[in-house]
Amino acid sequence: MARPRISDVAAAAGVSVTTVSLVMNDVESRISADTRLRVREAARAVGYAPSSVARGLRTQQTRTVGLISDQIATTPFAGRMLAGAQDAARAQGHLVFLVDTGGDDQIERDAIAALTAQQVDAMIYASMWHRIVDAPAGLPAGTVFLDCRPADGGFRSVVPDDRVGGAAAVRELVAAGHRRIAYLDTTDTPIASALRHEGYLSVLAEAGIPVDPALHVTGDTSAQGGRSAAERLLDLPEDQRPTAIFCFNDRMAVGVYTAAHHRGLEIPRDLSIVGYDDQQLIAAEQDPPLTTVALPHYEMGRWAMEVALGVRAEGAEDATHLMECPVIRRDSVGPPPAQVAKPNRRRASHTERLPEAAIDR
Repeated sequence: MARPRISDVAAAAGVSVTTVSLVMNDVESRISADTRLRVREAARAVGYAPSSVARGLRTQQTRTVGLISDQIATTPFAGRMLAGAQDAARAQGHLVFLVDTGGDDQIERDAIAALTAQQVDAMIYASMWHRIVDAPAGLPAGTVFLDCRPADGGFRSVVPDDRVGGAAAVRELVAAGHRRIAYLDTTDTPIASALRHEGYLSVLAEAGIPVDPALHVTGDTSAQGGRSAAERLLDLPEDQRPTAIFCFNDRMAVGVYTAAHHRGLEIPRDLSIVGYDDQQLIAAEQDPPLTTVALPHYEMGRWAMEVALGVRAEGAEDATHLMECPVIRRDSVGPPPAQVAKPNRRRASHTERLPEAAIDR
């Protein structure tokens, strides 16, 4: 079936082709409101839609945004960033062109060239985890970096505030009465690992808790890696074992649960655990549900898109915005074992989301 043409609309509305063109492209003219309504109704009746290419030539906008990522579209952990970006784009009448490069540099170069040739109105460069990256050649001015920071600046970026998030996690354990608090870290070296460790150390210092290097252990960012690292902590002499463990991510925390259960330890009676990420189908599904720190994926995606489209004016062109990582309280944190008989802290029996400001009080 042939695509409806502008002449079909003109015939149906009883007006000239020029009149239809002016109405459908929202050009200021003396055409009456009644005629405009008649033209639009005729266009709907015949199924006509104006060419986006022609409209783009007139408005210098294509109503499209390019989003280049490494693995966001193929991982279940960071997809909320896409949802936030797409919702913000849709609110502004824009369509998102997503290219997932899989970390392939050649695909990335081709994607930048193709999206630039398509004259997208804005560009976002995204990573599935917080890291520092070298800005690829060819990115247009105004590109916004999502969940990563350009090494040499020059672009605005949004990343999670991992230092404050790490501090919030440990402060949760200190507030419960713990002083033997371990940090179960990753063997990789993303910037998030160092920042969360800084937050861990800062809270120990403010609480007057001595740093014990034996309580900082590393493992793969997986359940098995978490279990292996937790076994090393639980193998320490009884008076040196941690009563609480802060884990780099929720998957590692799952491994800590397994290690604890295999030793007959009950969570949180014998061991308190805090994760990080609030990963879907992981944190809330543990027994008991895992207290964790949420990565604000959706909020970061929305922020990046709004800045890219000029809806939100945020700082200098090379500024980095740190997005709050709130604590999600569930049931994996309690007082140390010695205090279980006389608990001194009310624990929520349901999921409770607390902003960082509330935790500091």
